[in-house]
Amino acid sequence: MNHIASFGWHDELPAAFNAHRNGRQIDEVECIVPDLVGMSRGKAMPHYKFDPSQTFYLPNSLFFETVTGEYVDVLGMDNQWTEMDMVLRPDMSTASAAPWANDLTLQVICDLETRDGEPISIAPRNVLKRVLALYAEQGWQPIVAPEIEFYLIKPNLDPNAPIEPPVGRTGRPGSGRRAFSMVAIDEYGPVIDTIYDYTEAQGLAIDTLIQEGGAGQLEINLQHGDPLLLADQVFYFKRAIREAALKHGVFATFMAKPMRDEPGSAMHVHQSVVDAKTGQNIFSHPDGSPTETFFHFIGGSQRHITELMPLMAPYVNSHRRLTGGQSAPTNLEWGHDNRTTGLRIPNSRPEARRVENRVIGIDANPYLALAASLAAGLQGMIERITPRPVAQGEVFANGALLPEGPFDMLAAFNEATRMHEILGRDFCTLFSAIKLAELNEFQREISPWERKHLLLNV
Repeated sequence: MNHIASFGWHDELPAAFNAHRNGRQIDEVECIVPDLVGMSRGKAMPHYKFDPSQTFYLPNSLFFETVTGEYVDVLGMDNQWTEMDMVLRPDMSTASAAPWANDLTLQVICDLETRDGEPISIAPRNVLKRVLALYAEQGWQPIVAPEIEFYLIKPNLDPNAPIEPPVGRTGRPGSGRRAFSMVAIDEYGPVIDTIYDYTEAQGLAIDTLIQEGGAGQLEINLQHGDPLLLADQVFYFKRAIREAALKHGVFATFMAKPMRDEPGSAMHVHQSVVDAKTGQNIFSHPDGSPTETFFHFIGGSQRHITELMPLMAPYVNSHRRLTGGQSAPTNLEWGHDNRTTGLRIPNSRPEARRVENRVIGIDANPYLALAASLAAGLQGMIERITPRPVAQGEVFANGALLPEGPFDMLAAFNEATRMHEILGRDFCTLFSAIKLAELNEFQREISPWERKHLLLNV
């Protein structure tokens, strides 16, 4: 059995992985890609079968499935069911341990190309790369910092049963309304310790971890950086968190609204833009005052995020989070240090001036959500869109509201022709077809509420 050194690419592996292996030998390599949902798809192979210079394939049909696994016919897509092979190109900068595996396992995120070397336009990672390339054409580099909110829950084996918080070290189920409580975090200490262990082994950096407002709800803040790097990290974090929870007999869920009477889970994203040559934040003048570009980014966000909400709130459950409360604003107003606005401007030094998008749900694909949010701001800067006046005081459901439901959001997305050009027309056509199929499938479902209240009472 070969050691890492025999591959010839060991110098590209993160230091954390080399520390994790402690002289052991790699047994398995996973070549993975994020699908439309944001889950891992790919191929696993013995270490001796993997060479990053070799060619591996997956059929493009993996992007034609809804979240339930149903395949969708996409109008206007030629030769859809020939199931064309996509070429996997391992991005060795993403090589990471899979520390939950029994055998020493390496996971590598792959880019997807045609046999002619062209990027697969419907692949989420390539959609984000497309937006970043448009920033680069302007001489700009966006910087982001996502926040990952999620719930630890009791294992839910019956989909008809309500989701419940887990039992902590005291033997009592978790309770809500304990934001920032250290005691609440200590309830799930073993799970959190394993999350730290797994993410450290993967070379992932946690900025802070806090107890959120829901029962068993936690938030992990990531350090700011390149959007592709941070999307990869969110992708890896979600898998590591799920595996850490399972090790301790609980589930981790990234549903936007898993419990009716508890807060939803978001993926707030802090965004700034720097000059690619100088590294200076273009949202601030040298004297520390805000630039016109800063306001144009806000203006573009206000105009275009409404059109891109299916990428930020992709499921029916996503809309249950968007109730108009402080934690999940349904408006796109902007305000300084104001959490009732969809676009919050945190208190910061001029070099860290940024815009926080608070409408994205944690159930969103991180590549697509970041691509959408950055595309909206980019178009604002290019078109020099002036934002509405800054909001004062509590906004909640006032101001410019988001579309009320998933069908309205999808209709707005379908009409956003300029955004389709930025994100890619083929991708937008496919994504719209998938979302419509999911909504129609959900409409056919009979819920426990209907059986409880209508079965014998109407």
